[in-house]
Amino acid sequence: MSTKPEVKLGATGPTVFPIALGCMGMGATSWYGKSDESENVATIHKALEHGVNVLDTGDFYGMGRNELLLGKALQGRRDKALLSVKFGAQRGPDGAIVGRDARPQAVKNALAHSLSRLGVDYIDIYRTGLDPNVPIEDTVGAMSEMVKAGYVRYIALSEVSADTVRRAAKVHPICDVQLEYSLISRNIESKIVPTLAELGVAITAYGVLSRGLLTAARPKDEGDARAQLPRFEFAKENEPLVNALAHVAAGKNVTPAQLAIAWVRARGAALGVTIVPTLGARTRAQLADVIASLDVSLDAAEVAALEQAVPASAVVGTRYPEAWLHTIDSEK
Repeated sequence: MSTKPEVKLGATGPTVFPIALGCMGMGATSWYGKSDESENVATIHKALEHGVNVLDTGDFYGMGRNELLLGKALQGRRDKALLSVKFGAQRGPDGAIVGRDARPQAVKNALAHSLSRLGVDYIDIYRTGLDPNVPIEDTVGAMSEMVKAGYVRYIALSEVSADTVRRAAKVHPICDVQLEYSLISRNIESKIVPTLAELGVAITAYGVLSRGLLTAARPKDEGDARAQLPRFEFAKENEPLVNALAHVAAGKNVTPAQLAIAWVRARGAALGVTIVPTLGARTRAQLADVIASLDVSLDAAEVAALEQAVPASAVVGTRYPEAWLHTIDSEK
């Protein structure tokens, strides 16, 4: 069991381990292509042993298979985990995202199926993004009803703007917002982060390693969706940033992943908002690297030097294709 100090997930949220485990990449059919399910389950078990308690999934990850995998892994271990479940995205039989549905009745329907697939009586943290056709007040209102009914403990959001957070928080306390944040993805710092700091809302940061781009990972499997992302299409052009991170990490005798994670945590302290990096470790070896990052500390001078060596302005390509970005509330 880890002795790492836990943090509060926002003013109204639970106490959590300082790093969360993202489960999206786990399973036979995942965002990153095929994965070894037995190793995935072993990784979840090892994470719980370390004290990692937030496990992040979504009802549309692997067309529900991700929840089934997580439910299997949590048998006999439910009391050790805080389940963070995202809903709202709609998928066709070919796996394509075909829209969003966050109407009040859809909230309750999605929740019922997630509870069934996970094999649990309640979900700790239930989150959604903005459905452009539904006022966020209506969606959060329905989620709040599920809190009162005992099916959900905390309400959270994903990839929303500062205005959406403010509106949602007037209906029910929001514990955290899931946002992409890394050395080369820093757009949220100007408007969203100050609002979250003001409202006492935490960030569960994903894409901390820019989906592996910063650690020289590249799409290999045919089903690896990263091949569609502009920054991977321009991987050659982004190699100087990857090499610069590796150089600084070597000088500090840590891995590039550990350094990138440490930077995110340090920035949270500087910005006055709790940031819990959510890492998609799929193997026990990857998890060990992630956990070791908690032993890496950066002072203000080291943070500034790293940002100069790996400037966000130098990255080539957007984090998602332009057509996707137009549908994301946090980009507005």
